[in-house]
Amino acid sequence: MEDQHEVNFKRIARAIEFIIASYKEQPDLDTIASEVNLSSYHFQRMFSEWAGISPKKFLQYITVEYAKKMLKEDELSLFATAMETGLSGTGRLHDLFIHIEGMTPGEFKNEGNKLTIHYSFSESPFGQVLVASTSKGICHLAFADDKALALDTLKGTFPKADYREKAESQHQHALSVFTDKCHELRPVRLHVKGTGFQLKVWEALLKIPMGQLSSYGEIAGRIRQPKASRAVGTAIGDNPVAFLIPCHRVICASGIIGQYRWGSTRKTAMIGWEAAQMIR
Repeated sequence: MEDQHEVNFKRIARAIEFIIASYKEQPDLDTIASEVNLSSYHFQRMFSEWAGISPKKFLQYITVEYAKKMLKEDELSLFATAMETGLSGTGRLHDLFIHIEGMTPGEFKNEGNKLTIHYSFSESPFGQVLVASTSKGICHLAFADDKALALDTLKGTFPKADYREKAESQHQHALSVFTDKCHELRPVRLHVKGTGFQLKVWEALLKIPMGQLSSYGEIAGRIRQPKASRAVGTAIGDNPVAFLIPCHRVICASGIIGQYRWGSTRKTAMIGWEAAQMIR
């Protein structure tokens, strides 16, 4: 049986997809609620409980065409666009306190041999997640729409590791990023498998404050490889730790949300949800 969080997010995702598809008509509350088979009253209440703000306010943060207009016609930077749409990044900069440590060359080469990995499934505002850790830190966090597939993906990353299903305290600590106490988040250590280039990209992502956006080109510039936007995009797509390494905060320079490993609708929801947390 699906958890209520999962059911609510699926309805919210459907609503977001509908809004994106029909933004030119600027659908009202009744129209959106009807699309997800809820009364306006229940949809407003469910959405507000999920995001912390009304659907109308939330839409201001995720209207892609509005961002494109500011970027292209008004020639605003991504930072200015974020500020203009209410995505002020002056608080809850917890990402700046998250540490990242790459696997040692030996661990990388041995594909996790002699490495014990504890994993557990939990709920988030964006659906079920699979989180895993080693003794050194969080090594994996992914949205698990299909639990079996998500676990197979994890095991494929470290095929020789010893896996044990056990909820660790560091799992719950990392997952507090999805709560209204995220601004109180203590340092989270990440223990991830990646090349030197990937680690540089992921470290650059950690420096994008909550509520702000960046582009692939800007990330390439930050790691001093301005012509490597395509390679940066590939490294972002290989991010093994969803949300904590905030690859969802990178959008196209045109203002288009762009693709996301766990779905562009989920990415859009995450950007809007973070904006809502900033003003609560």
